[in-house]
Amino acid sequence: MTNLPSVELTVYPYECDAFGHLNEASFLALFERARWDALARGPGMNVFQRNGVWPAVRKATVDYKAGAFPGDILTIETVVTHRGTTSMTLRQVATRGSDGVVVAEAEIVFVCIDRLGRSTPMPDELVKIFGPRTSGASPREVQRHTVNGVELACDVRGEGTPVLFIHGFPFDRTMWRHQLAMLARWKRIAPDLRGAGGSGAPPDGYSLARYADDLVALLDALGVRQAVVCGLSMGGYITLELLRRHADRIRALILMDTRARADSPESRRSRDELARLAQAEGPAAVADRLLPRLLAPDTPVSQPEVVTQVREMAARLSVPGTVGALLAMRDRKDASDLLPKITVPTLVLAGAEDQITPPQDVRALAAAIPGARFTEIPAAGHLAPLEQPLATARALGDFLQAL
Repeated sequence: MTNLPSVELTVYPYECDAFGHLNEASFLALFERARWDALARGPGMNVFQRNGVWPAVRKATVDYKAGAFPGDILTIETVVTHRGTTSMTLRQVATRGSDGVVVAEAEIVFVCIDRLGRSTPMPDELVKIFGPRTSGASPREVQRHTVNGVELACDVRGEGTPVLFIHGFPFDRTMWRHQLAMLARWKRIAPDLRGAGGSGAPPDGYSLARYADDLVALLDALGVRQAVVCGLSMGGYITLELLRRHADRIRALILMDTRARADSPESRRSRDELARLAQAEGPAAVADRLLPRLLAPDTPVSQPEVVTQVREMAARLSVPGTVGALLAMRDRKDASDLLPKITVPTLVLAGAEDQITPPQDVRALAAAIPGARFTEIPAAGHLAPLEQPLATARALGDFLQAL
């Protein structure tokens, strides 16, 4: 159970009935005021607005035990007794300060909804405030599967249509942490590529073709014949390579902040420079070099935790994995010829403030794919899944639901 700060509230005359007792309906107002005061003392009263969600009351039960009168000071304690994926139950107890008598207890069930009134999984910030799930689920373990001679770490969650999430560079599978939590209606599969996160890091053997073959072997190990494939940046390059090599395994495509063109000579030189930097100073130095362009200008100020997450992901990269990924991107083939031939449903997303793959370039990519849907994520740079997790999850969810 998770305790919120206790709150002391005074009973005012206007809250009482003709006999001077605190009105039964006023108890609900006092309990609500106590909840907001507890938030104000902790994460802030705007915690729901800034996460784009709202706690809607689904059920409220009040047990009235004793009277309260004008001038009484009530201490109200609030405890989270249960938390599910989209809902939570609070128990509130009001105690009269003068004699310690419990005057009322309430149990209130809330459902987390978005701006359209649809139930939605709680964002990570709310999970930290209201505690871990208490639905009896055991701690989630990372699966490990050996494919093509390397062990891949992989998150696998839920049931339904499989969705394969392919991370970008210099990231790992945790860049999808919010979407894995929010897209509960689908089977979510998020591996670390070879050399990244918790996966093995062979000294060589890195290419888009090898990444793609690894992922197909992983799907085979999981018993998945077809999946919706979602790739960001380098993950998008790998997605297009999957389309080239294993088109029959793809149910639909989601391409985020990526491009089909091969690297320009200038970009190839930049990849070589970063590879030398990784060998000399390690992956963290590469992340430091890339950070100014990875995120929207406001993100480091408004969401410093995202900067921390990027640094943590880069720290989990191996040197062979970093160099291998850079050279694989440098040497990739131009995939523009594939775009007009795509026949599966396709969603293309771009961060509105992406400096690495500007929105106009991503929009042009979408225009080259027959019937593709294009969506721009406001206030996001190259890493919309972390910078704007709710908007990203909603765009993905709407697309997946339409399938």
